[in-house]
Amino acid sequence: MLSVMIAKALGALFKIPLTNILGGVGMSYFSCAYSLFMPIYALTVTGLSSAVARMTAQSVALGMYRNARKVRNTALLIFSAVGLVGSAVTFLLSESFSTHTAGNPQASLAVAMISPSVFFGCITAVERGYYEGMSNMYPTAFSQAIEGVVKVAVGLVLCDYATRHSMEIMVYFPEITDPRAISASAGILGVTLSSAGACMFFAFMRIFGKKVPEGEEKTVMKRREICRELALNAVPTGISAVVTNLTALIDMWTVIGCISHFGSRIAVPHGIPQDEVPDFIYGSFAGIALTVFNLVPSVTNMLGKGVLPCITEAWANNDRKSLTENTMQALVTSAVIAVPSAFGIAVLAPEILYFLFPKQTDEIEVCLNSLRLLMPGMVCLCVSFPLFSMLQAIGKATLPMKIMLLGTAVKLVGNIVLIPFMSVDGASISTSVCYAVILAVSLNLYIKYSGITLKIGSFIGILYAGMMCAGSAYLASGITRRAGFGNFGILAVSVATGGAVYIAVLAVCGLVSKHGKKLLYNKTLHP
Repeated sequence: MLSVMIAKALGALFKIPLTNILGGVGMSYFSCAYSLFMPIYALTVTGLSSAVARMTAQSVALGMYRNARKVRNTALLIFSAVGLVGSAVTFLLSESFSTHTAGNPQASLAVAMISPSVFFGCITAVERGYYEGMSNMYPTAFSQAIEGVVKVAVGLVLCDYATRHSMEIMVYFPEITDPRAISASAGILGVTLSSAGACMFFAFMRIFGKKVPEGEEKTVMKRREICRELALNAVPTGISAVVTNLTALIDMWTVIGCISHFGSRIAVPHGIPQDEVPDFIYGSFAGIALTVFNLVPSVTNMLGKGVLPCITEAWANNDRKSLTENTMQALVTSAVIAVPSAFGIAVLAPEILYFLFPKQTDEIEVCLNSLRLLMPGMVCLCVSFPLFSMLQAIGKATLPMKIMLLGTAVKLVGNIVLIPFMSVDGASISTSVCYAVILAVSLNLYIKYSGITLKIGSFIGILYAGMMCAGSAYLASGITRRAGFGNFGILAVSVATGGAVYIAVLAVCGLVSKHGKKLLYNKTLHP
C-alpha cells in the first residue's frame, strides 16, 4: 500500500504536468490510447498475477517449493509468448482501433507507442504473483516505485521535448496533423518505458535476490496441469478485468458520441471550436476527474493482493475464524481509507483541482461537478477490489467476471440515458450506480459461498466518522477562505482538520484499537 501511495504520488507528478501541457484535447488523445490499450493489457496481465499468486500460495503452504518454481517458470514461458502476441496485435491494429473504435484517428500513434507494455506487463505480472504467493510484497512494492520514477523522469522529458519539436517530428508521421497528438504519444511512451523498468528490476532480482528454499518433494505438477490451472484462474479474472476497463471505453464512446449528437448540456468555455467540444469535454473528464477518482482505488487494490494468500490458506485449511478475521480486516481497512477520501474530495473538490491543475481552469469548470458525483462509486469500487480477490481465493474465480458484466451493462444503459440530458455528469452518476451494484452483488455472493458472518457495526462507525470529517473540513475551508487564505492554505488547513476529526471519531468508536492493532500485528509478523 505504501508503494502504491508513492507510485500514485509519482503518477500525479506525471499526469498533472502532462495535463497542463496537453490540455483537454491533447488529453483526449492520451486517454483514448489508454482506454483502447487497457482491455488488451488487462486480459493478458491482470488475471495472471492473481493466478500465479494463488498457485504459489497453495504450493508454499504444503512446502512444495519445487512446484512453486515450476509454476513460475511455466507461467513465464507461456505468458511471455502471449504478451508478444498482445503487443503485436495492439501495434498492428493501432490505426484501426483509434479510427474505427474510438473515432479519434489522431490517437493512433499513442496506441502504437504503448503497445510494448503488454509484453513487459506479462513478465512483470508473473514475477509479482510469484512473490505475492509467498506473502512477500516487497518485490511488487519496489517494482511499482521504479515504474513511477521512470514514468515521471522519462515521460515528462519526452513530452516536453516533443512539444517543443512537434513540427520536426511530424515529418516522420504524415498521418498525424495535430501537434498535440505527437506530445501525447511521447508522454505515453514514458509509460511503456516505465513498464520496461519494472521488468528489468525482476531480472535483477533473479540474479542477485535471495534464493527460495529448494524443496524436497519428489513429485511436482506436470506442465500441462499447471497450464490448465493457470488458465482456469487467470482467464476468468482477466476477462473480468477487461470488463472493468470496458467502463472507460464506454465513457469514451458515449461521452464523445452523445455530445457530438445531442450537444453539451453544460457550459463550455469560450474559445473552444465547436468541432473540438466533444473531445475537450471527454479529455477534461478522463484527464482530470477520472485521474483523481482512480487514485484511492489503486491503493485499496493492494489490500486484495495482500489478503489473497491469507484467504487461500484459511480456506484450504477450513479455518473459519482466520477467514472471518482476514475478511473483516481487508474490508474495514478499505473502508477506512475510502470513506474519508471520498467525503474530503467531494467537499474540497475546487481546492484540490485548482491546486493539482492550476493551468487548466477551463477543464476544471467542465468536470468539477462530475468529480463530486463520482465519489460514491469510488467508495464502492475500493471495497469491491478486496472482495474480488477473496472470491478468487475461495475458488470462485469466474464470479467477478459475471458481476462486472452486470455492472458494465448498468453503466452502458446509464450513460446512454443520462448523458443526453446531463452531459458528462450523467457518466459520473452511471459510474457510481454501476459500482454500487457491483459491491452489493459481490458482498452478497462472498458471504453466501464463504459461509462467514460480517459485523456491520464497524462500517457504520466509519461512515459516521467520514461525515464528521467532511463537515469539519467544510467548516475549516469556509473559515480560512473568509480569513483570506490562499488556495493551498485553505486546502492544507481543511485536510488537517478533517483528518484529525476523523481519527478522533474512529478512536472514540473504538475502531482504531480494534482493527488497527490487529492489522499492524499481522503485517509485522507477515510482511
